[in-house]
Amino acid sequence: MEDIKELTKAEEQIMQELWEMNGGFVKDVIERLPDPKPAYNTVSTIIRILETKGFVIHESFGKSHRYLPKIEKEDYKKLVTGKLLHNYFDNSPTSMLSFFLEEKKVDVKDLDEILQIIQKNKSSS
Repeated sequence: MEDIKELTKAEEQIMQELWEMNGGFVKDVIERLPDPKPAYNTVSTIIRILETKGFVIHESFGKSHRYLPKIEKEDYKKLVTGKLLHNYFDNSPTSMLSFFLEEKKVDVKDLDEILQIIQKNKSSS
């Protein structure tokens, strides 16, 4: 997983759609993007960059290509959250959770769910 590269904002937006659809053609991705829609060539170029970076593969259908995720969303999530934890919270999950609590990004319902997860993991250890 260490050889996975981070994505630009535009690349990540395209990957989110490909993950959601579990693959598709350029036109399918464009349909799912918010207005104003980017040009076909723009999306096509970004997808080819994603292929170069190893995030997608393609199947050929004549002159058109169907692009499929090669990197799982879960693997990319691990990379991004690991970098966030390392770069901004000194590898401390406690610091990260405290930050979200202080910024009011976590409500009481979220805390209850977190506590349930903690209890479940304590029980299985």
